[in-house]
Amino acid sequence: MIKNIILGIKEYAGAFGLISKLKLWKYFIIPILISIITAVLIGIEAYVLSDNIGIYIAKLWIWDFGKETFTSISNFVGGVIIVIIGLILYKHIIMALSAPFMSAVSEKIEKHFYTDTAHLYRKSSFTEQLVRGIRINLRNLIRELLITIPILVLKFIPIVNIFSTILLFLVQAYYAGFGNMDYTLERHLNYKKSVQFVKKYKGVAIGNGIVFMLCLLIPVIGIILVLPLSVTAATTKTLSLLHNKQKLVYEK
Repeated sequence: MIKNIILGIKEYAGAFGLISKLKLWKYFIIPILISIITAVLIGIEAYVLSDNIGIYIAKLWIWDFGKETFTSISNFVGGVIIVIIGLILYKHIIMALSAPFMSAVSEKIEKHFYTDTAHLYRKSSFTEQLVRGIRINLRNLIRELLITIPILVLKFIPIVNIFSTILLFLVQAYYAGFGNMDYTLERHLNYKKSVQFVKKYKGVAIGNGIVFMLCLLIPVIGIILVLPLSVTAATTKTLSLLHNKQKLVYEK
């Protein structure tokens, strides 16, 4: 697991250079716009809702003693909840809507490294790629929320909340990497096989997603570069795994 996480992270080293070499920046224009618009809308919504969530949580404390302390904690946790849910929604929205454009990037990279494999994968339309992206990200969104909600409850427990933060970060990283890897898997494996593939190489997905999530911590530049770098890194690593395992025959 740890070895694969490191491999997933290391793949970013040559991502920027590969994008420039293959002149892929034009494919990222619309996804970057989607990323910026989505981030702004979710940011505004988060700002509006953060206090409301805190007030709602504070109502759970029915006693007078410690009311002020619990209210302060509730406001903080409310803000954290909004930020986390906002990141989850942002991640899956941009990955789903960018699927057709990122699939094109993945295909260009595959043709660059493996010039004689075009006949081994299926061709899909813009609509098919979009539907696949929405389907896989909707599936991941539901699962991620189901995992995240119980972890958020742990934030009310001192000391334990430190570990819950790390766990939340890794969960978000895993599903970010999952989405980035699927742009390549879409051409070679069906839905079920793709899920199994990512589960087998979950460390690679986490490694890719860790850098994805860290990029989002960089103001403005992060949301611009996060997709180009993460998708390119995920594609090169996923292709390497597919070729090594000789799975370049599309499975229906």
